[in-house]
Amino acid sequence: MIDCSEKDGQLVFRVRVVPRASRSELVGEHDGALKVRVAAPPVEGSANEQLIMLLARFFGLPKSAVEITAGHSSRLKLVRIKGASSQDLAKVGVSCNFVDRMCTSRDQNRRNR
Repeated sequence: MIDCSEKDGQLVFRVRVVPRASRSELVGEHDGALKVRVAAPPVEGSANEQLIMLLARFFGLPKSAVEITAGHSSRLKLVRIKGASSQDLAKVGVSCNFVDRMCTSRDQNRRNR
């Protein structure tokens, strides 16, 4: 389960980022954090920008609602999302909203078992 906290309409949780992946996708939970693969390299903030875009798309919010509050140059980041809830975050583990774009075929095969 992904560790998170909610306060004043804001969801805060940790994200473990894997840069330079073959494609950008939400992977699931890893040590209490959301594991995310991004295709961008960790150069000049491009991986952070892609992470923000990916999370905004998943939660159906504008990019301005997603903020990296700690770990800008680290693989482990602290993210705050305005207008999201823990129920929204729980959807990552249960069913990926973007199956065709975000989930790997390996993840789809696990769900079909």
